Amino acid sequence: MDLAPLLTSGSLDDPDVVAAVAAAPEERILPDVTVVKVGGQSLIDRGREAVFPLLEEIVAATATHRLLIGTGGGTRARHAYATAAGVGLPTGVLSDLGASVAGQNATMLGYLLAKHGIPVVEPDALASLPLRLSEVRAAVFAGMPPYDMWQRVPDAGVIPPYRTDAGCYLVAETYGCAGMIYVKDEDGLYTANPKNDPSAELIPRITVDELLRADLPDLVVERGVLELMRSARHVRTVQVVNGLRPGLLTRALAGEHVGTLITA
Repeated sequence: MDLAPLLTSGSLDDPDVVAAVAAAPEERILPDVTVVKVGGQSLIDRGREAVFPLLEEIVAATATHRLLIGTGGGTRARHAYATAAGVGLPTGVLSDLGASVAGQNATMLGYLLAKHGIPVVEPDALASLPLRLSEVRAAVFAGMPPYDMWQRVPDAGVIPPYRTDAGCYLVAETYGCAGMIYVKDEDGLYTANPKNDPSAELIPRITVDELLRADLPDLVVERGVLELMRSARHVRTVQVVNGLRPGLLTRALAGEHVGTLITA
């Protein structure tokens, strides 16, 4: 279908235009790549004891997988959010601050992976990803989406609703990647926070709609990810694994059901 007449003569919000564009085929840009999000607070903030075994596992996995490694912001981002919110700064400023901390974590992982030739790719250089992935089969990027001052304002408060979990998911969906794995410090999604509720039960598999209906007080991924998944075309399932347990990421990359699967 020739979309030019529709797009140049009508409103881009017209239902017929939207339907026509939706019917057009869409290319998967990196269909054999898996995005792996390394949690800032879950893993990176724990230092050598948590980070080094995980990086060894990631490097080993590049023998059979191509990986994009996204980084979270962790505790330092939360401190920045608290300070900025406390002095009355808006959501867009907090988004900038969160991006800078996620970038620091990406830089640190990049230096640790440098001896393996795995580079850090800056947000404005993502077009170089195919080259980097063909050379060394992996690259690191900061997980915060580059919304900066254009971050959507939340319904309440000023905390950016789309942070590093959402940013990594958007990379996976936009590039049509093979999968999205979140590496956390828990075995998956629970009915409550297992850190302070011993009665919390692991949920091995759940749909986005079921999860939204459950309205759990504590989620292992950002709620913004669930919103994004509802309209996804390519990455319809995300997996959450415990990065503090060696081997689980490798098993997840091999297609094994470990941790929690959230499907749209």
